[in-house]
Amino acid sequence: MGASPTALNKRGNKVHLDGYTFDSQKECDFYTRFVRGSGARYEIHPHYLLEDRHELTGFNTRKVIYTPDVVIYDDSGHILHVYDVKNGFTAYAIDTSVKLRFTLFAAKYGIPVEAVVIRKHDFKSIAMGITKQRSAKEPLICRDVFYDWRGAMKL
Repeated sequence: MGASPTALNKRGNKVHLDGYTFDSQKECDFYTRFVRGSGARYEIHPHYLLEDRHELTGFNTRKVIYTPDVVIYDDSGHILHVYDVKNGFTAYAIDTSVKLRFTLFAAKYGIPVEAVVIRKHDFKSIAMGITKQRSAKEPLICRDVFYDWRGAMKL
């Protein structure tokens, strides 16, 4: 029996560019095409604490950390977008453990993670971890990072 699909067993080859290590060529392509020359302030692979470790009788739980692919900030330093580059919007591309991290991130930091799929001239985006979201059949189509993700939620 083959392994069920998870984010761990379908990663691409690591790509090194501009001092960053990207998990896949698609992730690197998103950076080079939509982030690097955009003029926006950004971070690549920042770490966010979702749940700290807890002491239980005689042992500790592990802390839960989420590392998005790209975070975009506005001029005041507030988060505009939290991006996670995916191959698609299916359960195969975004498994339940990833969805849980997206939900925990949205609850703690007040902004959803946007799963993005890059295409030839643009990228598709769906805000994850919130209840009112576009369906996988209707992702927001974006040509740059300067848009309001909330506009995609008004159905």
